[in-house]
Amino acid sequence: MSRVFLGMSGGVDSSVSAVLLKEQGYDVTGVYMKNWSKDLPGMKCPWSEDLADAKRVAVQLDLDFEVWDFESEYKQKVVDYMLAEFQRGRTPNPDVICNELIKFKQFYDRAMQRGADYIATGHYARVSSGSELNLPDNNIYLCRAVDENKDQTYFLYRMSDMATAKTLFPVGNMTKPEVKDLAAEKGLDVARKKESMGVCFVGEVGMKDFLREYLDARPGEIREAETEKVLGYHDGVIFYTIGQRHGLALGGGLPYYVVGKDLAQNLVYVSKNLNHEDLWKKQLKLEDMCWRAGSESLLKQGELTVRLRHRAPLLKAQLENDTLVFDEEIKKPAAGQSAVLYSGGVCLGGGIIAE
Repeated sequence: MSRVFLGMSGGVDSSVSAVLLKEQGYDVTGVYMKNWSKDLPGMKCPWSEDLADAKRVAVQLDLDFEVWDFESEYKQKVVDYMLAEFQRGRTPNPDVICNELIKFKQFYDRAMQRGADYIATGHYARVSSGSELNLPDNNIYLCRAVDENKDQTYFLYRMSDMATAKTLFPVGNMTKPEVKDLAAEKGLDVARKKESMGVCFVGEVGMKDFLREYLDARPGEIREAETEKVLGYHDGVIFYTIGQRHGLALGGGLPYYVVGKDLAQNLVYVSKNLNHEDLWKKQLKLEDMCWRAGSESLLKQGELTVRLRHRAPLLKAQLENDTLVFDEEIKKPAAGQSAVLYSGGVCLGGGIIAE
């Protein structure tokens, strides 16, 4: 009987994953990863409630259950990285880094040391061999989930090939409604639990509220890009993203969009012009590229598509060195976010969007 360590978050996806793995005959140990437990003013970190939910499901399913503390690693590898990126005026994606360095590195390494044959999580993704994809190789590929609306390969593109080969994604072949229905059918208490939103490690708290606790932010002017006219005031350049239109408090009429940030002068630039040159790009420079096994041959054979945000539509592009070239201008994504590359349903890898 193969031994699996399953990351259980207390949510419905990992709980149904436990059901499926047990029904498939695996020896399952549920693990709650304690990555963050710090409360913020007016906002209690939900980790203890999530732990209780995960533990309750493990008891219902008669699974061994453990808590693994990765809090110090998480602070160093994910939170500190995120804060440094915001300080540079960029907009990082902590979920991507958490998956790369914590869930599919720290968790994976410890599980293998404990004698695991596999690890598993409740992510919506699939793993396929070259033969299953009718490819002439023995590579293991990360593939998009059946439920395109829930597919999470955007967040997983940096997980190592080694971890991919030893990871099970039990709900990757299911739709979200099917997962919820199965949870209800099995009588799991988390069947109708609301999905967590916001910052991945502090629940519902907004990113701005989280950043205020750790970074100094000085108020400054919001200026109209075309005229340098002062239109209002911001509460910190780091809180604003190119293309942002909400939260500017600049009055009625046509909306303004953030088109530029000057960290040195502590200025935010806005424009009512939706066609402003700083809102659109035909090329994107990528850095810190991550290529997955087999991606080079797939890149030569098939059409390249790119996803610039979770759930965003796939866009056709060409890759020239580390620069993506699109057929038409696209709305400029924030520097620090990820561009994830695909050939058909296979994730090739990706990179971080540079300035």
